[in-house]
Amino acid sequence: MKRIGFLICIAAAAFCMWIQSPLCAENTTLDVETIVKKADELYRSKTSYAEIEMTIVTPNWERTLTMKAWSEGMDRTFIYITSPKKDRGIATLRIEKEMWNYLPKIDKVMKVPPSMMMGSWMGSDFTNDDLVKESTLWDDYTAELFTPEDADPEYYYIRLKPKKQTVTVWGMIELVVHKETYLPLREVYYDEKGNAMRYLVFKDVKEFSGRMIPSVMEMTTLSKKDHKTTIKYIKAEFDNELPADTFTLRNLQKKR
Repeated sequence: MKRIGFLICIAAAAFCMWIQSPLCAENTTLDVETIVKKADELYRSKTSYAEIEMTIVTPNWERTLTMKAWSEGMDRTFIYITSPKKDRGIATLRIEKEMWNYLPKIDKVMKVPPSMMMGSWMGSDFTNDDLVKESTLWDDYTAELFTPEDADPEYYYIRLKPKKQTVTVWGMIELVVHKETYLPLREVYYDEKGNAMRYLVFKDVKEFSGRMIPSVMEMTTLSKKDHKTTIKYIKAEFDNELPADTFTLRNLQKKR
């Protein structure tokens, strides 16, 4: 976008916010782009490091994993499981559209095919794609603002539909974002027939490294009774320099 056009869009968006007109907001493309991109980049930055606790609950068992995660922009992710002991050392690496898992018990690096990106990560309700963010809401979905009958005026409601080239099992995603903070409240995932399949709820906003983010994410799979996975951020840092070999296949097998 040329500079003049960009400044005009900025001014239009500012005017819409000033008069607080829903109609104006719903016709401002810049607002939609800003909202969705902020959701994509919520837990990421130029670089990020996080210590995370994941609790998986099913009717028959419950277990908790702790892990460390590094990211660089939207294209690189590295996750390393630190506990429990039987899972320690399992690692996941994504570089752009490619993903690998390292399994220490067999000392083998396995490449994850694109067809498995929507599969469960470590038996949780989160997919491989959820954890490493191989797809992004803005790049892989078309977005539009809408107003449901029970809309809360403090929130934006966005429908996201996959683009033709997007590989996904979701027919639509609904994103709800707070208007002032741009922090997400929830995401609802639908199949191609319009049936709600899972809910992702964001809660417990905390400050990490000068940034306010929801420290807890709860994913519930509606097709599996009493299944839920909770991700809790224990620590998060942004824009720190990372070792040069962080996002490499060699780092997958590194002893820590």
